[in-house]
Amino acid sequence: MLRKIARLFVIKTPIEAYLIIYALALGGTARGAIYLDQYPGFGGKLLFLATTGAVFMAGAKVLDCLKHEKAARLAAATAADAQAFK
Repeated sequence: MLRKIARLFVIKTPIEAYLIIYALALGGTARGAIYLDQYPGFGGKLLFLATTGAVFMAGAKVLDCLKHEKAARLAAATAADAQAFK
């Protein structure tokens, strides 16, 4: 039962990844807008850029991990097929 619940929190497809990145971007820009209000001027703009930059880095990491996991699954399936034919 715990595994079924845990599977809900696993990103499996690029569409799920894009939805999560979109949610991160909404939160990052909202936090950046708060920083612009709290810290007017150059400091607020730097903090805003930091929040959006963090979203870009996290999104790239999520998409990169999806590619690596897909390649690992493909390699494991290929190895299993090769083992089955021996």
